[in-house]
Amino acid sequence: MSITKTSSERMPTMNAPVPPDDVDGLALPPAWTAPARRARGSRRLVLGLSAAGLAALGTFAVMGFRAPSPDSLYETVAVTRQDIESTVAATGKIQPYASVDVGAQVTGQLKHLRVAVGDKVTAGRVVAEIDAEVQSAKVEGIEADLARLRAELAEQEAGLVFAERNVERHQTLSQTSAVSKLAFETTTRDRDILIARIDASKARIRQMQADLRAQKTALRFARITAPMGGTVVSVDAKEGQTLNANYDTPLILQIADLDTMTVWTDVSEADVVKLREGMPLWFTTLGRPDRKWHATLRQIQPAPRRPDNKKAETKTTPQSGNVVLYTALFDVPNADGSLRAGMTAQVFFVTAAAQNALVVPVASLNDKGEVRVLREDGTIAVRKVEIGTRTRFLVGITSGVADGERVITGLKSAGPPAKLRVES
Repeated sequence: MSITKTSSERMPTMNAPVPPDDVDGLALPPAWTAPARRARGSRRLVLGLSAAGLAALGTFAVMGFRAPSPDSLYETVAVTRQDIESTVAATGKIQPYASVDVGAQVTGQLKHLRVAVGDKVTAGRVVAEIDAEVQSAKVEGIEADLARLRAELAEQEAGLVFAERNVERHQTLSQTSAVSKLAFETTTRDRDILIARIDASKARIRQMQADLRAQKTALRFARITAPMGGTVVSVDAKEGQTLNANYDTPLILQIADLDTMTVWTDVSEADVVKLREGMPLWFTTLGRPDRKWHATLRQIQPAPRRPDNKKAETKTTPQSGNVVLYTALFDVPNADGSLRAGMTAQVFFVTAAAQNALVVPVASLNDKGEVRVLREDGTIAVRKVEIGTRTRFLVGITSGVADGERVITGLKSAGPPAKLRVES
């Protein structure tokens, strides 16, 4: 039996060996093993991917079911020791402890101004002089009138001596009828008139002496002296300026004692009840926020300060909604002159204070006065604490927590609830 081979059967496959034409007279199929090798490679690939997938799923499962650390769930703050104080904040103006306005009490031209702003003066020093020609002339005129009155008085007193002797003679003669009764009465009348004139002259002299003292005082006021020691803080007049003191006292300069300053602090009605005289305080200035000045409260004025004018008083009514401010005063030494008049002070009245106290944030305290302490094993201990000094952000703890323990202030992210342990 013969088998006819077609051309397609004789065509070898790529990369396959060419078989012999026949074996024992039989035609054999081509020996191609490539499909078998592809099947084994695919199975290996599938098995590898499956193993990798199972490993990844196992890793994800382990990571998904592992409990998160407490630090990743809670916001915590360590309990520390520090100084703490509770304060009432207010704003004040720095002014000299004592000051005086120096003015002119007489009318005239300002002849000499002997000081300038910033000069230090002592009490009694001449700081200005006014042209005193008019006052000098008045003094001379009064002195002349006074001399004339005294001369008239001397003449009248001499006439009185003669009149008294004349009365004595007429009285003796009238007893013997040597003179008439009318002559005796006439001499008596002349004597009494002289006595009255002498009294009037003495009164005019006293009045003239008073006028002389007034004019001499005015002449002395032409030399203006410092009523107190201090520093000249302002000069409001110039040399050559005419000062008129008839209607109002002209202001020439101002002297202030800058060695001690007074801070006038405005405190709201909600905070003034927390203040007491003698309480400690400290303040800073805008130019030196890093420096603290310490003082004690001297006075709390019993009523708010009045407005400067009637219009402001009319606008400030209980229905206007304006905050009522009370004035608190305290003094501070200023030997170095670093504090100047008109500076703004940020004042803090210390209502309570504690040194080296255990401190926690206010956010860690609940309404029951408890804190949550995160223990090292991840559990949470709820503790009742005793509160001391409290500020807006911090709370001083007298008992219930220890230095270095961590208290919970909030949550970072959601997670499984931690074990709570309530401690007394």
